[in-house]
Amino acid sequence: MTPAVPLALLGLVDAAFSGFRAYAGRDARIRKRRATARAALRGLATGAGLLLAPVLVAALLLLTAADRSATYDALTAGGTGYLVPLAVYATAVLLSLAAYLVLPFRASTLAVVIGLGPLTLLRPVVIATACAGALLNGGGRPALLLGAIAGAAVLAVEPVVHRRWYSEVLRP
Repeated sequence: MTPAVPLALLGLVDAAFSGFRAYAGRDARIRKRRATARAALRGLATGAGLLLAPVLVAALLLLTAADRSATYDALTAGGTGYLVPLAVYATAVLLSLAAYLVLPFRASTLAVVIGLGPLTLLRPVVIATACAGALLNGGGRPALLLGAIAGAAVLAVEPVVHRRWYSEVLRP
């Protein structure tokens, strides 16, 4: 099975969270579900656009390869190596998010402080680890290139959304 589908889903979910993070703290209203949902959708749309870059690079690599079957196998192995660190990270994020949603107020605050906060800061390290996993799992340079482009795309979502929609200073 190709790891492209789970990787794309992880990238799109991460993009939605990035849109939310770009908006978070911008609005002092108590009820802001609509604005939060809009921010997540902006992140999702931006992420979908940016994630077209690795898709196009993968297609270009496959179309220009001398041995398409070997290149496909290498990209599949690299994608699997890329997916493993991301799956571990996503599991940790989901556990922290579940603790935030289920636990009482003080414990959920602690879940954010010791879970979601540091995990957000570790995103670039996780992407670098995933790139190393793509290379070490047999993907070679093509998988490393593809992983680096995908990682850059995912990490760019939050700054792009922030700059496009949330960079102005709100005044009361």
